[in-house]
Amino acid sequence: MRGTVVILYEKRFAGFDTLNNPTFTTEPVPVADVLVGEPSTDEVLSSTSLFGKKLEYMLGLPKGDTHDWTNTRVEIFGKEFETFGDVIEGIEANVPTRWHKKVRVARVG
Repeated sequence: MRGTVVILYEKRFAGFDTLNNPTFTTEPVPVADVLVGEPSTDEVLSSTSLFGKKLEYMLGLPKGDTHDWTNTRVEIFGKEFETFGDVIEGIEANVPTRWHKKVRVARVG
């Protein structure tokens, strides 16, 4: 199996506005070796009832990845998606493949 490159839009602290509230920017960061998988019918139905969003893909994240994938935008195959729910993480040493985390994504718009 081989993963593909996914663009993750990371939120970065940019400073404070005039009311002293923190402001953020987003920067596109390519992440290599991400598996893009089709969810099962049960996963689609449960995510719709739990989160109110239609699950489009499950992403397999490579071992050693330290990016924040929680509630952020991603670009897959040139289309925009949004991650939702918690990142599902296995024990890295006990997972025999190169990927040990999963994240759900839904289509934006």
